[in-house]
Amino acid sequence: MNPLRDVDVLRELAARYAEIAALPAQDEKRKLWTDHFSLKKTRVPILATYGMWNVWCREVFGDDRMACEDPFFRIHERDLRMRIFQHERVGDDTIQEPWITLGATVKGGWGASWGVSEAMHGSGVEGGAAAFDPPLKTWDDMAKLRMTHHEVDEVTTARHYDRLSSAIGDLLPIDVLRKPTYCGFSSDISTSLAKFRGLETLMTDMYEYPEELHRLLAFMRDGILQNNQEAEEAGHYTLTSGQNQAMCYAGGLESPRPNSGPRKRKDIWGFCAAQEYTLISPEFHEEFLFQYQKPIYEHFGLVHYGCCEDLGRKIGLLRSLKNLRSIAVTPLADVAFCAEQIGTDYAISWRPNPTDMVCYGYNEDRVRRIIGAGLAACKGGYPHIHLKDVETVEGDITRMGRWVKLVREIT
Repeated sequence: MNPLRDVDVLRELAARYAEIAALPAQDEKRKLWTDHFSLKKTRVPILATYGMWNVWCREVFGDDRMACEDPFFRIHERDLRMRIFQHERVGDDTIQEPWITLGATVKGGWGASWGVSEAMHGSGVEGGAAAFDPPLKTWDDMAKLRMTHHEVDEVTTARHYDRLSSAIGDLLPIDVLRKPTYCGFSSDISTSLAKFRGLETLMTDMYEYPEELHRLLAFMRDGILQNNQEAEEAGHYTLTSGQNQAMCYAGGLESPRPNSGPRKRKDIWGFCAAQEYTLISPEFHEEFLFQYQKPIYEHFGLVHYGCCEDLGRKIGLLRSLKNLRSIAVTPLADVAFCAEQIGTDYAISWRPNPTDMVCYGYNEDRVRRIIGAGLAACKGGYPHIHLKDVETVEGDITRMGRWVKLVREIT
């Protein structure tokens, strides 16, 4: 390894990114998102997001495409390259914030925060399906579950901070994120629950073992609440701890800034979803999930609900969450049916089908027709358009940027 070369690579990227983050356009986007989530009329915000779980992104930003040899520096090289790509090649309304984030070493982690393995078996096909390997095969297996207390390995975190700060700390502030292991998908209950029991078994549990399922749901709710409370008491929620699958701005909440110092959950956005419950009736969604989610998310200032699930029949149910501000309208949902129910009470996070938009050819007439119809259905409301879960662009990485430009013309 050549650590000096790695640092040179990072410094060049950090300097380039710092210039982007300082552009006046970032303040314009901050105002846009603040007004949008304050339920004020604005132009329609547009997002086109992606991550390393998407096939095309792994191809473009995989390890073999990075210059840094050290795995630690390579993580931050990739982060900076993706942010620069988002600004220069995608050009959506993502705010490029003037700091770089360093995740603290927090006890637990994705798929390993309940004392059992939340394992999945892939198909072996790039971008293919996977199946759960449920650890709770019988209800006696519940005895294996252990909630994770909020603990931060400050020694390891400090070592990582010193390395990154020494490399680029004079160019970009380093925001240390100490949010708890139960947040986002790890705190919505639904994600881990389906892995614990298996999706099909979970559905039959609601009929065959309702008492046992309620006991499991209560255990998870209480564990998440305790973990989150411990993080709050430790002062580890900050203004960059929020999540809403968009930009975490809104009137009534402080704007994100790095290393803000302790804040409460009521000061930030919370993100909740129930993808695994998309085929569950509203009545069972309430009984076997939502009543357990609400005590977790009522602590937050504002909440976005939904990821890829069709919530069309459940908007009336969601209204009982008093701090709800944004609802997902997904590719499988009837946009007009959802928009009519949402009205002007919440922001509409509309996610058009990426297959129609950029994955299966790129047809501007098709995009115009679908986006035009969706916007007409949302007329009078507060929609933003979010292109996400793009698995392929068929080797044409210009498509997302072209899509953003076209949709901006349409809106």
